[in-house]
Amino acid sequence: MNDMFFTPGRGSRSPTNAVITPRFELNSSGSISPPLVVSGLGVRADGPTQAPSLPLTTGANNPNPNPKARDNPSESAATPTPPRPVVLVEMGAPTYRLAAAVTGPSGAEAGFLVARQPPPPRVQEEEGEYGRFVDSDLYDLPSAPLRRLAQGEQARPGVAVADAEAEGPLDLSRLDVPAALDQILSQLGLTNAMCGEWRLLKHIEEPEFGPDAGVNTVLVITSLESKPEALQDSCKWMSTEGARELLSDVKPGDTRIGPYVHVGFVKSDLSSDCTAGSTLVSQEYPPGITLVPMKSSTLRPFRTTNLVVIQATSGTCGSKRPDYFACGDVLLIDPGCCSQVHTELADLVNSLPKKLLVLVTHHHNDHVEGLSVVQRCNPDAVLLTHENTMKRIGKGNWSTGYTAVTGGESICIGDQELQVVFAPGHTDGHMGLLHVNTNALIVGDHCVGHGSAILDNRAGGNMKDYFQTTYKFLEMSPHVLIPMHGRINLWPKHMLCGYLKNRKAREASILQSIENGAQTLFDIVSKTYCDVDRKLWIPASFNVRLHVDHLNSQHKLPKVSENCTQLLYVS
Repeated sequence: MNDMFFTPGRGSRSPTNAVITPRFELNSSGSISPPLVVSGLGVRADGPTQAPSLPLTTGANNPNPNPKARDNPSESAATPTPPRPVVLVEMGAPTYRLAAAVTGPSGAEAGFLVARQPPPPRVQEEEGEYGRFVDSDLYDLPSAPLRRLAQGEQARPGVAVADAEAEGPLDLSRLDVPAALDQILSQLGLTNAMCGEWRLLKHIEEPEFGPDAGVNTVLVITSLESKPEALQDSCKWMSTEGARELLSDVKPGDTRIGPYVHVGFVKSDLSSDCTAGSTLVSQEYPPGITLVPMKSSTLRPFRTTNLVVIQATSGTCGSKRPDYFACGDVLLIDPGCCSQVHTELADLVNSLPKKLLVLVTHHHNDHVEGLSVVQRCNPDAVLLTHENTMKRIGKGNWSTGYTAVTGGESICIGDQELQVVFAPGHTDGHMGLLHVNTNALIVGDHCVGHGSAILDNRAGGNMKDYFQTTYKFLEMSPHVLIPMHGRINLWPKHMLCGYLKNRKAREASILQSIENGAQTLFDIVSKTYCDVDRKLWIPASFNVRLHVDHLNSQHKLPKVSENCTQLLYVS
């Protein structure tokens, strides 16, 4: 599996104040694994099957990789400075996707058609250890890629969409709507002759999740002239009330409803837009959870950190109950935006109810840099985080007390219930959060929307903890994963199993290198990464240390290498 490990926390500091150096791990071709491509409103079926090969350059170096160098300049001069690899990503123009709402003859009251979404392909090895971890069925409005026409190219005659000028800059004449509709109707087993007039329902611009330029969605609607006698096995009728219930009162393992249904038929009933009237672009899914990607000091390929805002969907306010650890009217998670957008963050905080809770998943700067803004706008806000995280958050970010969480605490936000999850691995104080109403799991930096995040060995990052947390997440059987960088993931178990397979394959390769005679860190890296550019060996070595520690804790290292872990730290 091609992989890239991404350290989001540029400028984050450990207890020793040593700057955490970002690291990347790549395969021998230097390529990066394709993400499980999820658009702002649903799964893209047209994701790349091969990873694009992206150029890497070495950026600014860490000025003090060795904490002792602050007091000993000569030691600083003798210590090599790890390079900072940077993945260069071309932004380009956003792509488009067409989603279609096909209702019964009397309109949405008669129900609408949904299609079972194809899961990501499984390989044979997944039938073994990972065979029992299978995501439940996901139903959504049918959709297809919407190709942008080339310069001078004319779309073939076909379907006309009424009200096409109703959504500002959208120009449907430059998009191949007939071809996309043909794909959608074939999914449903219908023909265009069975449909009435097509109308534009919504045009949704995706927020800046990255690393690409985004996937905008064109949502169109039509009514059938008459209900077909039979449907494709993968399709069924759904009512708005049924969709609302499946979205807002979720049971683990139940049938899931996707984002297109939510935005097309349910959102107006349940949503509370925290960015209304703001320049910020947000996405709400599942109901009650709003993601606001905000520019941060994170590293490429990402440019933003997802500020997560959780509000009551029914307009009710939180009241203190003895069975809840904390209650409020709104919860903010990881306000980590950089100073360039602190004004926008302040406007958002000032627009929210005053009974505000703030939860920080971990201490990296791109997750806490906006804390001071939150506190300035709402001095009564309550900060929730792990004690190991709080020790690393500077007074300049949060100057008053906090409430420690360790995992298992229940939080009430109006009609929304959440459970804090202790999730070490990325750091020793890393936390996640389960949104009970929708069974959505907010994972901090344990998962990211593209590639995977490396573990911070200067802040208690630990491979054994990482594996245990990943298995814990799998056993929780979430319906959606919400990372703090990148898009949501609608196939959580598939993604988590992929992380496990990737880590275990890397560890097996490292063990084989040791069994073949590698004794020092340089030996292991040079054998494990022999086909990788030598410029990448130093960043690769950081992760090798954690894998060797994990192998040693399992007593898997061969006896001839019993001193291997000591040699790693002096080589």
